[in-house]
Amino acid sequence: MSQERGAPASVVPLEELSSWPEELCRRELPSMVPRLLSMYRHSDSWMEHIQILKILVEMFLPHMNHLTLEQNFFSPVLPKTVKLFDDMMYELTSQARGLSSQNLEIQTTLRNILETMVQLLGALTGCVQHICATQESIILENIHSLPSSVLHVIKSTFVHCKNSESVYSGRLHLVSDLLQALFKEAYSLQKQLMELLDMVSMDPLVDENVDILNMVTVIHSLLEICSVISSMDHAFHANTWKFIIKQSLKHQSVIKSQLKHKEIITSLCEDILLSFHSCVQLAEQMTESDAQDNADYRLFQKTLKLCRFFANSLLHYTKEFLPFLSDSCCTLHQLYLQIHSKFPPSLYAVRISKAQQEEIAGAFLLTLDPLITQLLTFQPFVQVVLDSRLELPCELQFPQCLLLVVIMDKLPAQPEDVQTLWCTESQASETTTRVSLLRAIFYSFEQCSGELSLPVHLQGVRSQGQAEGAITLYQHVCVHLCAFIASFHPSLFPELDAALLNAVLSASMITSLLAVDAWCFVARYGSAELCAHHVTIVAHLIKSCPGECYQLTNLSILFRRLFFFMAPPQQVEFIQKFPPKEAENLPLWQCISFQALPAELRKQTAHEVSGVGTAQCKKWLRGTRTLGELESLNTVLSALLAVCQSATEALDIGQQTAVVEVGSQLWSFLNVKLDLSTGDTAYNIMTETFMEKRSGILRRLRNVQAFQ
Repeated sequence: MSQERGAPASVVPLEELSSWPEELCRRELPSMVPRLLSMYRHSDSWMEHIQILKILVEMFLPHMNHLTLEQNFFSPVLPKTVKLFDDMMYELTSQARGLSSQNLEIQTTLRNILETMVQLLGALTGCVQHICATQESIILENIHSLPSSVLHVIKSTFVHCKNSESVYSGRLHLVSDLLQALFKEAYSLQKQLMELLDMVSMDPLVDENVDILNMVTVIHSLLEICSVISSMDHAFHANTWKFIIKQSLKHQSVIKSQLKHKEIITSLCEDILLSFHSCVQLAEQMTESDAQDNADYRLFQKTLKLCRFFANSLLHYTKEFLPFLSDSCCTLHQLYLQIHSKFPPSLYAVRISKAQQEEIAGAFLLTLDPLITQLLTFQPFVQVVLDSRLELPCELQFPQCLLLVVIMDKLPAQPEDVQTLWCTESQASETTTRVSLLRAIFYSFEQCSGELSLPVHLQGVRSQGQAEGAITLYQHVCVHLCAFIASFHPSLFPELDAALLNAVLSASMITSLLAVDAWCFVARYGSAELCAHHVTIVAHLIKSCPGECYQLTNLSILFRRLFFFMAPPQQVEFIQKFPPKEAENLPLWQCISFQALPAELRKQTAHEVSGVGTAQCKKWLRGTRTLGELESLNTVLSALLAVCQSATEALDIGQQTAVVEVGSQLWSFLNVKLDLSTGDTAYNIMTETFMEKRSGILRRLRNVQAFQ
């Protein structure tokens, strides 16, 4: 009997061979394995293939030298095994559309193929389990055919299961039990493989070898599997990602330059967005139903936990591989924008309850916040966020504004070189220009017209003794901008001045007002000399304006407000530098509220402005009255109006009478002499402006005289 059992494989039936005892298998290993391998290579029967493979794995693999497994077993067997599996998968897919309950022949064929595939996966699982059980530390090169073959089969299986609804044309129920068995076997095989790979060790002193390339291939293959199973099994998907991150970090020193970092970051970001959108949709459903269903809420929390896991994974990976993520910065930027565009208070967000908002913000959004901190020092990220060519759709403008504010809040804790990186403009090439953070904030703020008009409300900053309250986007940006300015490094003041002036001159009124508010904060926060310096600069800008324009209007508002912050000594210096008794300075004094001056200075300047103003009016009445002179007259009237609005009490009766008299003369002259039907549009506009201002002056003075 022993001689019969020791006979060559070619004359020993496979069924009998499978019953050999362990000792006989060990003794006959050198002669039997080559013959079995030859049979395996030349067999045309799928069933025989599987039978031989199971015998090799279960009976002879345990007795092989682990150092020669690759050469003597895996390399000869696994390529044929993979081809066998691919052939079965092709046959399965080709015949699946003919499946029906009436066609028993195809049904039997397909079920036989699926059963054979399950057995094949089981045999591969046996290979992996054997390696795990017999080796404490694994050199990947010694088994390199095994991971690649197993991952190919696993991916093919998952793809087939994922597409089964369409592959089987609505007759899935006829084979669903075997498909479930196939999925479970692939699931188990991958778990075993990840356990095996966790035992792999590599020499960190070696720059490049076969092990490194094999490990990189394994990680990239698992990444492909992640994209397949993302919608099939969330827990398995998360565990696969966990393994990818773990192995990437474990072997970081030797594989960091070989990994496809962009693909890994892109896949992570896609999975974050998918889980986040699912989370928001669940929150919306709970809000619309007005009922807290326990099952829905548990699913919401489970999905939120998944969001947090992916966010932490991204955070960890980014921290370790940041120098290699130059081409992933756009993806990371878009991730932040996309998330905040779908979350309140964005106008494009769905309606979810306050409680769910707070849960998502606390468990997920706060996890992403450190990501921005990590990227602050990374120049490619700065370039992406501040790119002068950046064009965003409407729904991403508000998130961009929020992101810039977040960055602005973080910069004060950064070194001067990082602040300089963000706050200075740069031109890397002819086509690549980076604007400063401050310019970007004003531009982004200007694009949020919808959020400013409706308006949206954000969470306010907690103040002493008061609870947090909702504030508008304008208040949010203004408060954080001023706080940033207070911490601004002195070397960056020129950038601050340029950004503020550029925004003040903006055609957008609300952007200009924001810049004026920020500039006024600078004036109040700084020294009296700094405030006076700014007033002088703005005064020269106003005087240099060629005529009426929105820039002059904006500068006038800024000038009027800054003047209130000047200390009396600096006001005296300003009066000496721009004396109101000189007509050329009236464009400045028309912008000023005389209430900003102490009583004595107010009286002095009001007297001088009214004196030169009435003189200029009389001169105009005696002159040729050209278009240019009419423009000058309007400036004079504006200055007189400013006096009447804010310093009437500083004028004595004689001065008030003089202003009333010249005003009456202008009124009479206007009614009798000026032809308002002239075709000169500019002349007509300035004449109407003159009428309006002249009427305002007379009303003010008549009210004062009536009171007296």
